[in-house]
Amino acid sequence: MSRYTGPKLRKMRGLGTELPGLSRKSISNRPYPPGQHGNSRRRKDSEYKKQLQEKQKLRFNYGVHERQMRKLMDEARRSPSDTGEALLSALESRLDNVVFRAGIAPTIPSARQLVNHGHIEVNGAKVDVGSYRVRPGEVIGPRLKSKAMKFVEENWKHPHRERPSWLSVDTQSMSVTVDSQPTAADSLLALDINLVLEYYAKRM
Repeated sequence: MSRYTGPKLRKMRGLGTELPGLSRKSISNRPYPPGQHGNSRRRKDSEYKKQLQEKQKLRFNYGVHERQMRKLMDEARRSPSDTGEALLSALESRLDNVVFRAGIAPTIPSARQLVNHGHIEVNGAKVDVGSYRVRPGEVIGPRLKSKAMKFVEENWKHPHRERPSWLSVDTQSMSVTVDSQPTAADSLLALDINLVLEYYAKRM
């Protein structure tokens, strides 16, 4: 399945929640599904639908393919720590998400674009793969020429989200250092991770 590139607000309304990694927009003015009958009374959701929706929240918020999700899920199951904790930690550790959480970009899609176009470096070396998994001790920031980009400068000076405690910010060098592995509690996404685990338990 390809990565979603359609209307972001429509997707968030369909899932009934805001996806901070996908868009800065809010569904507060129209907190109901899109379409002619979106605001009408709905039937009670089935357990399958609830599980699917929670899984889709993860996919669309972090911008990962279904194949990537299954790979991460398999890795989380083999982890010695809690499966849900391991899954969310892996997603939070993706380079595109770290660039977003560091305030270098306003959303994960825009952060991924910076990474893919070669504007981001890790420990002084260019990394252009959004799925790269950062580790504690690594330093992430824009490359020297990219620091002068107006888009980067504006987002760095006025981040749209509070920077997480697991990142140390160096305002002089316009970079962040990963102090520790992010946890499930560090995610900005409102989610019932147990429903995601139940969804994959029946399909893997």
